Amino acid sequence: MKGTVYKSTGSWYSVKAEDGTFYDCRIKGRFRIQGIKSTNPVAVGDRVVFELEQTGDAVTGVIKDIENRENYIIRKSVNLSKQTHIIAANVDLCFLVITLNNPPTFTAFIDRFLVTCQAYHIEAVLLFNKVDALSDEEFGEVKFLAELYRDIGYTCIGISAKTGKNIEEVKALMQGKTSIFSGHSGVGKSTLVNAIEPALDLKTKAISDQHMQGQHTTTFAEMFDLDFGARIIDTPGIKGFGVVDMEKEEVGDYFPEFFELKDQCKFNNCLHLEEPHCAIKAALEEDKLYWSRYQSYRQILEGDDENYRRTNYDQNQ
Repeated sequence: MKGTVYKSTGSWYSVKAEDGTFYDCRIKGRFRIQGIKSTNPVAVGDRVVFELEQTGDAVTGVIKDIENRENYIIRKSVNLSKQTHIIAANVDLCFLVITLNNPPTFTAFIDRFLVTCQAYHIEAVLLFNKVDALSDEEFGEVKFLAELYRDIGYTCIGISAKTGKNIEEVKALMQGKTSIFSGHSGVGKSTLVNAIEPALDLKTKAISDQHMQGQHTTTFAEMFDLDFGARIIDTPGIKGFGVVDMEKEEVGDYFPEFFELKDQCKFNNCLHLEEPHCAIKAALEEDKLYWSRYQSYRQILEGDDENYRRTNYDQNQ
């Protein structure tokens, strides 16, 4: 039988078969994906092959194989620094919920999110939330930030989960796709999800409460079918997207505006740091690229995971 993994609790997986029936499945013996050092071999969103087993009255499944993933989102494992944890697989859209303040979302955090999506071939959309609560000056800052990322080629939408502003536009993007919402705690992610699908809030609360006890270090992702022909993967506890397993030489390729210019650099392996005749540095000096993006790039190269919350919006700082 074939199906899609909707939920993972570490040892058991809830799999939706092609006929719509859900089965509790497990893995038998050692099960590893070649080339991925992961704490979880099977992730939410995986398409799997499984067989049914009957023990007494209970019918459960055994996962035998995972079909090739279109993509996956990965982060560093909490306890094992050399291992990674796959958050979800086969994702069509990643939404980053951003607030100017309360809490502030800084450009370095946004850029890490975008680099990770770019690296794993997942379309990213930036949602600027709480626009109803902004002063004229703050609205101007959000407008500048949205223009910055639109210039690079990203979709940016100003929304208010509270008033419903542009929620229908978000739903239209989600239709027929599997989406994830991410963002700092307090940006209004749960309010937004509730605005998109009011019935889902009750469902996720009940399930979260059931599993939170004694599971402080584990995040259980879960996928839900929405009424308007979309699917959402809920990932409680994910604060952001850490940059995992990237060679220094490839980081610049995940900044689209840098990648566009790299063939004009004198050296093929140019890191855009101290090398002479670097097209990226020349474009920066001519204000054709944004300095905040270059700062983020350098932070990732230097492995600076501590200061990504402190970057200023001002492109000249």
